[in-house]
Amino acid sequence: MSDLTNADNEREPRLITETGLDQRLADIIEPVLVDLGFRLIRVRMMNQNGATMQVMAERNDGTMTVQDCEEVSMAISPVLDVEDPVDKEYHLEVSSPGIDRPMVRKSDFVRWQGHLVKCETSILIDNRKRFRGKIVEAGTDGFTLERDQVAYGEEQKVTIPFTALSDAKLILTDDLIRDALRADKLAKAQAANQNEADDEE
Repeated sequence: MSDLTNADNEREPRLITETGLDQRLADIIEPVLVDLGFRLIRVRMMNQNGATMQVMAERNDGTMTVQDCEEVSMAISPVLDVEDPVDKEYHLEVSSPGIDRPMVRKSDFVRWQGHLVKCETSILIDNRKRFRGKIVEAGTDGFTLERDQVAYGEEQKVTIPFTALSDAKLILTDDLIRDALRADKLAKAQAANQNEADDEE
C-alpha cells in the first residue's frame, strides 16, 4: 500500500459528489479549502433549525480540530456571501467527517482497509445495489468487500467498481474507533514534529 503524499491528496478527486444546489456550493467552497490545505468531504443543505449548510472537511493528513473548523468557516463565509448561492437565511456548520465517515475518495478505501463499510451502487452488482462488509482490498478501479451477511447462492466476496459507487460510509465498531484514534494521535505527532523542523530552519 503506497501512502499518498499531501500533494496527491489535494488533487485526488472525490468519487462521490453532490448534485443540484449542493454541487454549486461544493464548486464555490472546494477551491477555498484546497488553498488552505484542507479537503472537502461533503456539502449538504439540510432543513434543520431553519436551513443548515453542512460542510465536512479535513486536513490532508486526515485531522480536523475545532480551530480548523473555525478557520474554514471564516474563509468560506465571505466567498458564500459574494456568490450568494442560497436564496434564504441559513446556518453554516463546518465539521470533521467523524469516525463513521463518508467514504468519498479512492484513498479512503485504501486507508480504511480491514474495516466495515456500507455502500450503495448506481447499478446492480450481483443483483444488488446495497452492500455491507469488510474492505479486504482496494485498487485503482474498485474495492473488494467480504460480506458479513451472504444470501443463498451469493459469493462471500464482491468487487465493486468505483464508477458504480453512489454512497459509502464506514460502520462504527470498536476496531474502527481504536484505529481512528491511533491515526489521529500519529497525525498530530507528525504535525508537531513538522512544526519543530520548520522552526529550526
